[in-house]
Amino acid sequence: MRTGIALGSNVGDRLANLAQALGRLRNASWVKSAVSCSGVYETAPIGDGAGTDSFLNAVVEFEYEGLPFTLLEELKQMEAAMGRPSKRPRNAPRTIDLDILYVGNLVLANEEIVIPHPRLHMRRFVLQPLADIAPDLLLPGQQLRVSELLAVLKDDEPVVLFSKTWQDISSL
Repeated sequence: MRTGIALGSNVGDRLANLAQALGRLRNASWVKSAVSCSGVYETAPIGDGAGTDSFLNAVVEFEYEGLPFTLLEELKQMEAAMGRPSKRPRNAPRTIDLDILYVGNLVLANEEIVIPHPRLHMRRFVLQPLADIAPDLLLPGQQLRVSELLAVLKDDEPVVLFSKTWQDISSL
């Protein structure tokens, strides 16, 4: 299934953190096709994260054929391997944040996982990079395509292109 993952980092060498996560995704046995990558965008932290470093955000897309719960566990293991503690305050600074945005047309909501991501359509820092790789994607539960959601979004938080070519940096 066509699967989208948001990547974010606001601790340490943020770009290297994203590149390391991308490398791990590219090498994961459960990724069934090439990984498409957006550019990297810089944004201010939201919520309780005010006063911390800016985030670098990107979106990747690939084919995945497993269970969503398995994917969530794999992403949590990647985060832990990159130094993100499993217990932390909401919106706390983090080395890496890997969020499932969508898994095909799946709609799922329980205590552990919500797919598609419940705030995806309201977040410029996710929609902008997603529009780089899938502007015509119609997300489950939405009437507008990604590019249209971005065009009508009321969120005016600045999302600034940081790098278009980060996928090939030497840390991979």
